Amino acid sequence: MLGGLPASRAAKALSTASAGARVLTRAGVVRPYGPGVLAGLAVTLRRWGTGAAGGFSSLATRAPHQVGLVDELGELTWADLVGRAQSLARALAGLGVGEGDRVALLCRNHRGFVETTIAVSMLGADVLYLNTAFAGPQLRDVLARDAPAVVVHDEEFTPALLGIEDGVEDGGEGGGAGTEPAAVRVVAWTDTDAPGAVTTEQLIASHERGPLTPPSRNGRTVILTSGTTGTPKGAPRAEAGIDAGVSLLSALPLRAGWRTHVAAPLFHTWGYGHLALSMLLGSTLVLARRFEPQACLDLLRRERCDSFVVVPVMLQRILALPEEQLAAADLSRVQVVASSGSALPGDLPLTWMDRFGDRLWSTYGSTEVAYASVASPQDLRAAPGTAGRPPWNTEVRVLGDDLAPVPRGTTGRIFVGNGLLFEGYTGGGSKEVVDGLMATGDVGRVDEAGRLVVEGRDDDMIVSGGENVFPQEVEDCIARMPGVEEVAVVGVADPDFGQRLRAFVVAAGAPHAGAAGGGGPTAEEVQQHVRDNLARYKVPRDVVRLDALPRNATGKVLKRELPHPETSPEP
Repeated sequence: MLGGLPASRAAKALSTASAGARVLTRAGVVRPYGPGVLAGLAVTLRRWGTGAAGGFSSLATRAPHQVGLVDELGELTWADLVGRAQSLARALAGLGVGEGDRVALLCRNHRGFVETTIAVSMLGADVLYLNTAFAGPQLRDVLARDAPAVVVHDEEFTPALLGIEDGVEDGGEGGGAGTEPAAVRVVAWTDTDAPGAVTTEQLIASHERGPLTPPSRNGRTVILTSGTTGTPKGAPRAEAGIDAGVSLLSALPLRAGWRTHVAAPLFHTWGYGHLALSMLLGSTLVLARRFEPQACLDLLRRERCDSFVVVPVMLQRILALPEEQLAAADLSRVQVVASSGSALPGDLPLTWMDRFGDRLWSTYGSTEVAYASVASPQDLRAAPGTAGRPPWNTEVRVLGDDLAPVPRGTTGRIFVGNGLLFEGYTGGGSKEVVDGLMATGDVGRVDEAGRLVVEGRDDDMIVSGGENVFPQEVEDCIARMPGVEEVAVVGVADPDFGQRLRAFVVAAGAPHAGAAGGGGPTAEEVQQHVRDNLARYKVPRDVVRLDALPRNATGKVLKRELPHPETSPEP
């Protein structure tokens, strides 16, 4: 026995701790501090935990004068950021927010998002991140179900929130009769004087800084599912420990003190993950409210960014810039381009690395399980469609219909175990769990090299003439064609085969503006390309040309918004 643990468990705990220490040392997190700083860190983390309140307060303790955040309004040091959050926390408490309450956040990437996150954590309340692409009805459905006490939002979203101040009808999943009390609205970013609005700047200016009394509970983070197939679900998770950060750092070679441009939305699991990593690494957050390809390249150079956090469509949009703009782009300082949120389509990873160097990493996961695997540049060179390998302290299994592991190369359902599994949806229900591992909702296989390959959503599979077909494989095939910028493939009913595939293709260089149809392969050429590379039953029955694919704010294709067969443009 060691410390009350059996010898085998104690040895495993020591080994795990040693591995974690090596990762943190390599990333530059573990380094000498003076006794006063160390004592302050210990007190801060003991009182506030490892969530936003404790994590960012620890940065204000160990590096108060370091620039912690850069946005369109300028720079904030860690001490400034935490001080502003303390003032905002006092203001939110005055608006009635207490332990266990919920604050909804509908903001783009800027200081208001981060300050509100810290302030809510300081109160022991839960923060609900809303998707900035939601329409009014979606917002009202989510707010009715989750009933926040306060909604903090950017001014541009005021029209979508109209009616909430008069009371939201309770039509949510947890339902009951009557109406929910009106949520207080606070504006976090405004480009006008916002007459009559209560703003975070006003609240911060009118309340003092200084430490608060820690709450008796740690707040939770509620991230919404993408809503690509229906009403978004709330996926709460408790405060993550340091182990979660260590897992990602074991696979992503990020280092302490870097300047990180988080272009991925902060409300998304991937963007939020890097907000959380910044607490551990002390990395400066470089934020912009909107993504524009050329402006993004300029920002990376001007702000001397060392890492770049994206969703795949951002890489596609950068590569679609004119050649002279790409040739002038300087990404020589960027050491890590970290992508997640959806698969890297076709040969996109090779095209990106051929131009900007082998500095691209792709992480696979979901809102419910957070991260599952990471593909390194070497993995992506060898197998561009791979999802990579599980990072430290993470387990991935591919299970068959009998919930037993399947052999390598065999397709099955993907299950993941790590330190960040969610707690169940806010409206009720959860994902299936087997031996402590949670279903991702995807199917895939492990290749002979031990890399995970995700073949698609388990509910996307169609049966065509008795054969199982996953649209993602066909999407990747078409995406590799010259002249194709993006593609989506869905199943449609077919009188002869039960189901067939329908492909929606956007031509390269065409259509984001103007009429569709300029350039790109014909429908017959698309079908022949698939026929030459895949089985005949995977050839799309129909090929439709579009100006652009409908996407949400994180770049995922909204397949339910693609034209139905009877309303689609002619091929």
